[in-house]
Amino acid sequence: MVAALDVRPGNHSRKAGSEEGTRFMDGDNPAPRSMADELVGREQEVALLTSFVAEATRNGGLLLLSGDPGIGKSLLLDLAGKAATRAGALVLRSDGVEFQAGVSFSNLSCALAPLQGEIHALDPVRRDALMVALGIRSEAAVDHVVVYNAALALLRKAAGSRPLLIVVDDLQWVDHASAAAFAFISRRLAGSPVAFLAASRAGADTVFNRTGLPELELRPLDRAASARLVRDRFPGLSPRTMQCVLDQAKGNPLALLELPTAVNELRPGTLSTLSTVFPVSRRLQSLYAFRIQELPAPARRLLLLAALEGTGDLRILRAAGAGADALGDLAHAERAQLVRVDNGGLGRLTFRHPLVRATIVWGSTSDERVAAHTALAKALADRPDRQVWHLVEATADPDERIADLLEKSAHRARRRGDAVGALNALVRAADLSPGQTDRSRRLVEAASVGSDVAGELPTAAGLLVEARRANPRLRGSLQAAIAASNVLLNSDGDISTAFQLLLGAITADAGRTGHGDQKALEEALHAVVRVCLMGGRAELWDRLHAFLAQATVPVPRPLDLVGIYADPTRHDDHSLARLDVAIRDLHLESDPSRIVQIGRAAHGVDRTAQCRTALWRVVEDGRKGGSVASGIYALIQLCMDDFETGQWDECALLTDEGLRLSEAHGYRQMALSFQAAQALLAAVRGDEVTLRALTRQITAWTAPRGFRSVECWAHHGSALAALGRGDYETAYREASVISPPGVLPTYLPSALRAPMDLVEAAVRSGRRPEAQAHVAAIQQAGIAAVSPRLALLAAASAAIAAPKSQAAVLFEEALAIRGTDRWPFVVARVRLAYGQHLRHLRAAETARLHLNAAFDSFRHLGAVPWAARAAEELRASGYANSRAPGNLPANPLTAQEYRIATLAASGMTNKQIGTRLFLSHRSVAAHLHRLYPKLGITSRVTLAAALAEIPEANRAVK
Repeated sequence: MVAALDVRPGNHSRKAGSEEGTRFMDGDNPAPRSMADELVGREQEVALLTSFVAEATRNGGLLLLSGDPGIGKSLLLDLAGKAATRAGALVLRSDGVEFQAGVSFSNLSCALAPLQGEIHALDPVRRDALMVALGIRSEAAVDHVVVYNAALALLRKAAGSRPLLIVVDDLQWVDHASAAAFAFISRRLAGSPVAFLAASRAGADTVFNRTGLPELELRPLDRAASARLVRDRFPGLSPRTMQCVLDQAKGNPLALLELPTAVNELRPGTLSTLSTVFPVSRRLQSLYAFRIQELPAPARRLLLLAALEGTGDLRILRAAGAGADALGDLAHAERAQLVRVDNGGLGRLTFRHPLVRATIVWGSTSDERVAAHTALAKALADRPDRQVWHLVEATADPDERIADLLEKSAHRARRRGDAVGALNALVRAADLSPGQTDRSRRLVEAASVGSDVAGELPTAAGLLVEARRANPRLRGSLQAAIAASNVLLNSDGDISTAFQLLLGAITADAGRTGHGDQKALEEALHAVVRVCLMGGRAELWDRLHAFLAQATVPVPRPLDLVGIYADPTRHDDHSLARLDVAIRDLHLESDPSRIVQIGRAAHGVDRTAQCRTALWRVVEDGRKGGSVASGIYALIQLCMDDFETGQWDECALLTDEGLRLSEAHGYRQMALSFQAAQALLAAVRGDEVTLRALTRQITAWTAPRGFRSVECWAHHGSALAALGRGDYETAYREASVISPPGVLPTYLPSALRAPMDLVEAAVRSGRRPEAQAHVAAIQQAGIAAVSPRLALLAAASAAIAAPKSQAAVLFEEALAIRGTDRWPFVVARVRLAYGQHLRHLRAAETARLHLNAAFDSFRHLGAVPWAARAAEELRASGYANSRAPGNLPANPLTAQEYRIATLAASGMTNKQIGTRLFLSHRSVAAHLHRLYPKLGITSRVTLAAALAEIPEANRAVK
């Protein structure tokens, strides 16, 4: 009998429990067996892993193991490692350590330790980056992506002489930076003799991105395999005890092998209590304690050092006072089946099960732990980020020196882009601060990082409360203002109060003598700029500019870039040149906040395309639990760029993801941006029900709170929807809310996205003077100089509002603008307007060329109502017996669509159609929405007529 096997990409069904394989002891008599013999019930898994190692060490590959604790993951990793070694491969192993999860790149350093001698062969940039990340050199922080690429290059270079197998156990405890590196490396191994194999506990949170990766789920053994395993190892066990063990173990191999030993050690008469005591995982923890307590004192001390140190590096353990006879002391632990010792290479100790490590720590006294941490801190003097955490754990009382060291470590983590690590270090530094002022300051900085970058808004709110308790007179702190404004904007949503709070703190800081926290000032200024952007009101910007004009402190360098997004028509060439340099150097930038700031400025002048790679880096980091808030901001920029460039399917996916993340982390104001993007998509796709629901939600929250910027996006969606269905009065009303005729508001980016909406709605509703006034405002603002897209909008608006005798020339000039292909929806709208103009001039043949192109673009995009408008214009221009241009098939519908359309035209409801065709009513609705643009219609009302236009010879099901 074999255990259930499940290998499929991205499988995440797991259960909770305890870890390790099926090594065992039969009472007091260990029975040596081969590893494969011990894996009873795992025949399929053993075969699969053996095959994986053979293939992956030739051509590259990766595999993830998951399952309940104690299910056998560690032993399977051992088996794979031995198979790779026999095949001549070098095994690089690193095990996640719960106590070291906060030390950046600690696991990557452990895995690459055998290859340290080969790092010098890398090119200087990669060599230096990797040496800094691994703690070999202490220099300025480096970009994580450079580190990832350097590690990958090192592995590929090392694999030139022999295959490599990277083995990572306890992935859930791998530090954040290493997990991201492993995720990057593991997806790029194809074609190289490097394999990646990792295991993690079922149900454990891990920053490792598992999406789409092959995964082997280890399930509990079935009862027959469980009984065979127990009988084989404990042949003298009574039937009653056997049944009790099987019931209690529930197919967990470790429990099946450990519980019989525990039963033998229990006093007579206590067996009946086995079914009512602690769950298996807790009982197994207590079982390890028995073995540990029997070890000699030197062995226990050495195990405690190893448990707290985490990497198992025997050199560090010796330096920490384990003694020259460390291997002799470890022999007792090896015989007790608690650890394994690799004497080759650098020499490493690994625990056979993570519960061994946990039991050692929990079973030690506080004095023993303090002594061990103190010894490890001395041994790690050359690795400050690791050393400081041992100093922290060795300190019982507040200590300003250690708090300062931890604060500096937090700043280094922040520069590396590790916002979560910085947050945790700052909070712990605050706890160690003897002075209330320092405690308050560090809590405030932690709150600022948590709210602005790490995505820990509720945590930030709690930290601010603690900071005020520590310093009730806390006033004027820049970082307190940043955190408080973030909390305020996402709770009450009060734009005015948030603005006053931030500007007041900035003003107070500027007035202090000898202030020098330029980083805090820069972050506070960016925070107030974000508030101004959300407010979308000139008076907020006027107050900020008035302060900046009078400020005696230098304005941070990147601040002028934000103004490019806020009001791109008023930027100067010098600012634009600095933006281009910043965009060019984005691949070197590791600060997610800075990437988002540059991306926002780039979006204002339609340069997001050059920023997408960097923005995706920030998104991926946020997905892994790193800089979550920055990741959400990056998602906003990406999804808005997707909408404007016609990547609407990806836009929909990103808006859904962004909305989930925003709501999960409490970022209400960011959720509004994703709802606005959803409203825009619903508008152009003709989903009026969704659009109305979203615009009601958005305006109900934004209007009373002064979020004019987001509110105007909702009006932009309503205007687009009205234009699509030919309701020009509504379109004019909605567009006028954003930008009254003849006025192009400053500091309102949505106004530069919708100038043609107002002009077209005004002309179609008989308001040509208003349209011409708005064209004059567009030309006076000079938006055509900002980007090809805005140049197209400006030129097309002028053509639509022009007298008939001048319009054709202006339309031709608009369509001749270079670089507009990236915005297909806007181009299609211009072609539709031009074709409509030509049809009115009775230039039918030329009109069809533009209408045909517009129809194809709209149909490809899925802009249902706009495709219908183009089709109607085509029919009016001479396609009397067709729904669309003659180059379309006579029956554009699939067989399924034709059947659904016919039944819908007969009057059947979606539910009735679904019953007839064995489909859900939602599937029927989806089919109808897809087939409408193919027929050039927007609803069921004209469905029968459209079907009647299909030639009878082509109506047969295809």
